[in-house]
Amino acid sequence: MASTNDLNQLEPTFMYTQIFKDILLDMEHGEQAIKQFTAYCRHNDSGSAKIIDEFEKTYNAQSAIWWYSYPSFLYSMLNYALRSMEGDTIINMGFFIHDLHQQIQHLHQQQVNSYHDKPFIVYRGQGLSKANFEKLKKTDGGLISFNNFLFTSTEQEIASGFAYSASENVDMVGILFIMSIDPCIKSAPFASIKEKSYFKDENEIFFSMHTVFRVGPIKAMNINNQLYQVELQLTSDDDQQLRLLTDRIREEVGGTGWQRLGDLLLKIGQFNKAEELYNVLIEQTSHEDEKQHYYNRLGYVKDEQGDCGKAIWYHEQGLEIYQKTRPLNHPVLATSYSNIGSVYDKMGEYSKALSYYEKALEIWQELLPLNHSDVATSYNNIGNVYNHMRELSSAILFYEKTHEIFQKILPSNHPSLAASYNNIGTAYNTMGQYSKALSFYEKSLEIYQKTLPSNHPHLATLYSNISNVYGNMGEYSKALSFSEKDLEICEKTLPSNHPHLATLYNNIGNVYNHMGKYPKALSVYEKGLEIRQKTLPSNHPKLAASYNNMGTAYDNMGEYSKALSFYEKDLEICEKTLPSNHPNLATSYCCIGNVYDSMGEYSKALSSHEKALNIRQKVLPSDHPDLAASYNNIGCVYDSIGEYSKALSYHEKALNVRQNSFPSNHPDLANSYNNIAFVYDKMGEYEKALSFDAKALEIRQKALPSNHPSLAASYNNIGCVYDSMGQYSKALLSHEKALNIRQNTLPSNHLDLATSYNNIAFVYDKMGEYQKALSYYEKALEIGQKTLPSNHPHLATLYSNIGNVFNHMGEYLKALSYYEKAVEVRQKTLPSDHPHLVTLYNNIGNVFNHMGEYSKALLFYEKDLEIQRKTLPSNHPDLGTLHNNIGNLYGKTGEYRKALSFFEELLKIRQKALPSDHPDLAISYNDIGLMYAKMGEYSKALSYHEKALEIQRKTLPPNHLDLATSYNNIGWVYRSMKDYSKSLSYYERALNIRQCALPSAHSHIKNVKNSIEIVKTKL
Repeated sequence: MASTNDLNQLEPTFMYTQIFKDILLDMEHGEQAIKQFTAYCRHNDSGSAKIIDEFEKTYNAQSAIWWYSYPSFLYSMLNYALRSMEGDTIINMGFFIHDLHQQIQHLHQQQVNSYHDKPFIVYRGQGLSKANFEKLKKTDGGLISFNNFLFTSTEQEIASGFAYSASENVDMVGILFIMSIDPCIKSAPFASIKEKSYFKDENEIFFSMHTVFRVGPIKAMNINNQLYQVELQLTSDDDQQLRLLTDRIREEVGGTGWQRLGDLLLKIGQFNKAEELYNVLIEQTSHEDEKQHYYNRLGYVKDEQGDCGKAIWYHEQGLEIYQKTRPLNHPVLATSYSNIGSVYDKMGEYSKALSYYEKALEIWQELLPLNHSDVATSYNNIGNVYNHMRELSSAILFYEKTHEIFQKILPSNHPSLAASYNNIGTAYNTMGQYSKALSFYEKSLEIYQKTLPSNHPHLATLYSNISNVYGNMGEYSKALSFSEKDLEICEKTLPSNHPHLATLYNNIGNVYNHMGKYPKALSVYEKGLEIRQKTLPSNHPKLAASYNNMGTAYDNMGEYSKALSFYEKDLEICEKTLPSNHPNLATSYCCIGNVYDSMGEYSKALSSHEKALNIRQKVLPSDHPDLAASYNNIGCVYDSIGEYSKALSYHEKALNVRQNSFPSNHPDLANSYNNIAFVYDKMGEYEKALSFDAKALEIRQKALPSNHPSLAASYNNIGCVYDSMGQYSKALLSHEKALNIRQNTLPSNHLDLATSYNNIAFVYDKMGEYQKALSYYEKALEIGQKTLPSNHPHLATLYSNIGNVFNHMGEYLKALSYYEKAVEVRQKTLPSDHPHLVTLYNNIGNVFNHMGEYSKALLFYEKDLEIQRKTLPSNHPDLGTLHNNIGNLYGKTGEYRKALSFFEELLKIRQKALPSDHPDLAISYNDIGLMYAKMGEYSKALSYHEKALEIQRKTLPPNHLDLATSYNNIGWVYRSMKDYSKSLSYYERALNIRQCALPSAHSHIKNVKNSIEIVKTKL
């Protein structure tokens, strides 16, 4: 039984089983068919051996109804095959379907006059699953078809018994169909089978396949809603669109009976059965034309099964036959050229594919009208090749030519139209126009769902495409859902090494990658790579794609050398097989650039990203999202090397592209706003940073659920800016919001949770609440140790952060221990001159500095300085940090002139690299002021401290701790100058801020209180 939600619409299985029946009725079925069927039953253990033997001995065409009604496996076997479109069983039972229909037809002709053109009622009791019953309720007033042979009874009581029995199953609903039959209506034949049935004492009316009824009232028969009465009226109405399509597909599966059957099996995606059939037919024929037809069909089968080598072989066998016997412009030659082109396209040999497709088009254009379907198919094939070559404007041009012809000549629900919508959608997806792509995919899906069996490979491919576009749009749960629909079909219908399964594994891996589930992503990518290594040439573009995906997973896992190795394999294939300006080459360069950035090899990173940008600017529209990605990547490298104005310029270009190509609430826009905010944060322009982070947050709040992980990322970014501003309570609040979302939505060992714990710890460290800081760092470390490889850079960062806390607590040996763990990890995974190693050497120098081991400290600082001078621009902020540390060390040892020299060098660096009111400049002025004060040059000291204070008052909130430092410094200078009243005033300002921002036991509060007491004794 089949029904749909739309009135006058029937399920696609109605069409295919009808065409199956038509083919089987036209074919001759000899005694050999019975022996083949019984052998098939024995092989599959379909029934008891005794009944199978009896059937083989006694069956004849006149006993078909008797055997169908006999309590055996035949009834259920045939019904299941017709419901599930099981081609193998339907073919083996073809003789039986033929005989059943002919016997009903014969009885109908004998009995029709006995009805005297008067309508009568029959009944049928059965069970329906609850899901199918819900569909039936929505069909009220519409059409319902029975695609199988149908028993009914003239006695309501018997039918009611079947319905009641079905209702006792809690998963089923019992249905009593009350069917009004008008014998004048031409429909599927029916007949009384009292004399022919196994059950002679029952008054049954037996209907052949494809009866169609109009659904009338549906009424509950009991209070628990498990039993219903449904009125049906036999009708000659049908689904007009499906009828037109049926007629068209009947034409498309022309030829002899067996040829038609093979073509129908191809239409419904049952390639293994089609292959078996064609191999038998090719052995049986001696006619060259028929052999050529079967070779071509076997080539098509092998192509669909993913065996490209055998597909080419079969197509070339067919072509060879025709080249000997046909003129050069014969239509069958065009078909062969198209078939060979299709396989080369799948193999990634695009120039060969284009050559064969163009030969086919030349023949068709010479022989056929311009709006012929074969001309349209040729345009479509050429469009596919251009799409795969990423020549997208050419691809869309040919797709639109195809679509224009198909719209003129095909029914509006023809699968070829769906394929056309799918292809246009794919081109738009590649161009980054995702909403257009989704629109075309949905048109395609609407047709396929109406016209194809639910497990057809074309549906699987379409689900894969829709998943891909949702992934590009950042809707990962929808992407995963469609990938799982695709996988469900493919695992049922494809061999385990089929190339489409590899594509599917890659797609699912991509979704897991975006979701941060890197080990799952890697595992799925490896399945895809294994299939492609077994089935594709070593330089196939799809192998390159697998290598690229593996590289991405290793990159995300921090295994940069492995990532680089896979990306270089990807690049090697692309350089050999693709045009020099192919977008896939740009993707390869881009990925390599990102790894070099992570490894701190910034010049190599910049070079790779510029190569990618150069290609994309040549071949993509100016508002393509991939251009934004390139601008963003280059911006990130400039950010890493401290060239903030350049970084900002590239991030703004990326934002401009995304604003032109995406809706105003697209997640990529939020990413651009975050990137710009990140640069402003580093530049000390905190209000601007907050403004852009707020824009990102606003987009995510509008576009995403309130607990989406991207919202947590926004709160995290805002927290980091507040941290930079010294507004620690606000920073904590934002980081706690991020943590709350992540705890509610992510697994307990997700790395984003570790990020939140790390950020909260960082704030507590700055506030001097060291035990709380340690507690949160340890939570982050516990997650990292469970989920990351032991040499992952994130672990090194956590060891370093914990070392910082112990350093601040004065537990220098513990600090040193953690810093050494961090160095050990980073030395395994990073180049010896990587900036992160430099930071660690600097930290170790700081510990020795605090321990009073100044010569050891200086040794680490100088090692640090040597590396940074080699790897960083002369005005990089990190160089400034090191000058600051060396200056402080010389200050401690009383070498004030040397200290002053380093602080002044640092000031020059910062003046070149930073805006004139950046807070880091204030730090430099303070450090220089301190040296002048210690040298007794108080007026110079005061001048520099006041410069520092002027910047801080402009750029920092009034209770920022850096302001307290400046007030304290000025208080100390005035105290040294014996101006005790001014000294007291500044000390009190410093105390007021520190009491607001720090715990009451903090050493900075104690120090300033002591200074105030000393000054007061002098007044």
